Amino acid sequence: MLTVEKIGGTSMSKFQDVLKNIIGRPGNDRFSYNRVFVVSAYAGVTNLLLENKKELKPGIYKSFINNDDIYKRKLDQLTEHLTGINKSLTEIGLDNNEADRFIKKRIEHTKKYLDSMEEILSSGYIKEENIYSAAREILASIGEAHSAYNSYNILSNLGINTEFIDLTGFYDREQLSMDERIETSFRNVDISENIIIAPGYTKDKGGLVTKFNRGYSEITFSKIATFLQAEKAIIHKEHHLSSADPEIVGEKKAVPVGRTNYDVADQLADIGMEAIHPKASKPLEMAGIKLVVKNTFEPDHPGTLITKDYVVEDSKIEIIAGSKDLVVIEVHDTSMVGEVGFDYEIMRIFKRYNISYVMKATNANSISQVIWEKDLSDDLLEELRQKYKSIKIRKIAMVCLIGSNISKPNILAKAANVLGKNGININCVSISLSQVNIQFVVDRENYRKAIILLNNNLMLNK
Repeated sequence: MLTVEKIGGTSMSKFQDVLKNIIGRPGNDRFSYNRVFVVSAYAGVTNLLLENKKELKPGIYKSFINNDDIYKRKLDQLTEHLTGINKSLTEIGLDNNEADRFIKKRIEHTKKYLDSMEEILSSGYIKEENIYSAAREILASIGEAHSAYNSYNILSNLGINTEFIDLTGFYDREQLSMDERIETSFRNVDISENIIIAPGYTKDKGGLVTKFNRGYSEITFSKIATFLQAEKAIIHKEHHLSSADPEIVGEKKAVPVGRTNYDVADQLADIGMEAIHPKASKPLEMAGIKLVVKNTFEPDHPGTLITKDYVVEDSKIEIIAGSKDLVVIEVHDTSMVGEVGFDYEIMRIFKRYNISYVMKATNANSISQVIWEKDLSDDLLEELRQKYKSIKIRKIAMVCLIGSNISKPNILAKAANVLGKNGININCVSISLSQVNIQFVVDRENYRKAIILLNNNLMLNK
């Protein structure tokens, strides 16, 4: 059975557990060939290269686009950090000299690439955004190449037939699409007698990071799985796909989902709680490939199986999730009542700013749209205020009840009652006819409290 498996960054940083719990060794019951591993950079490395997406701290990329020579010093610091990671892996089989030589050579070439880009920028003949996007691609590729080469090196030194497929195209000039590069790279690979290691970054003539930002490794994983027509695609993370966030409700009150469908995975992605990037899940779903999300550190647990057509027989909530990084924009205008296409004009403005809403609620004179706070801009607000009579903005949180079949009488009423009797006001609510996601907009300060209350009353006390 051919499987394509993605290993997340936190798991990669504990590679001894990856060896023991996921890959195994010859003679071990977990070991087999016919497996392709797509690996993320070690935890925190992409943050150093690009930016810390949670704390919004700039990385090497920001230093480069600010025309700040400090990026060269940061690349030297990165070399020290990555060779330090190499040293920590020596005991489990990494050839330190080969690994250091690999990453030092790549970083030295990166310096040359960026130096050349600076010269081109100073000429004024090429648009800055084209150079900056190319720099971001180059920097992003370093982390995954480092972890992939190390994995290949360790497995080879343990006597495992291993092949390293370097999809980063770091040293070549071929202008290939992502699909073309994967097809070319895997065309003559013997998967039946080798474990294949590939980086999560694939060089694409249109720019992989440009298209998918930080979700690029899951896109690579999905493309490889569909090209090879894998029986299963498996994502190994540091946690299960759980009924609620263990960090909020507690480990004992969050249970693995077990089974669900791709629609539920899309609902999670829409609120930033990704089981898998939505652009990665679609090819798998269309190809009929089963997706499994597993916990690296609980190898005997089957994880959560995601398929296209699964619907739980007995109606129930499967996941309580949400986000507190949202704002609601309400357009109030008494002229909208009965006016065909009024919301279409609002959406045209949103499209110009490349903004997609997460939720919409309407009445006769008002349209409320929930968007990510990072997408809010003064220019957007100014344009809306010039066109409409009243614009209200509020920082909010959203809490969602999600499941493949939640069309159960009284779920909405019970959830609203739980929130209301505990002093949490519902600012907006949305549920579509398909009934896979009930969305509540609450004040941001009530986010954690709402998640805990709903989990304790709707999940634990069914």
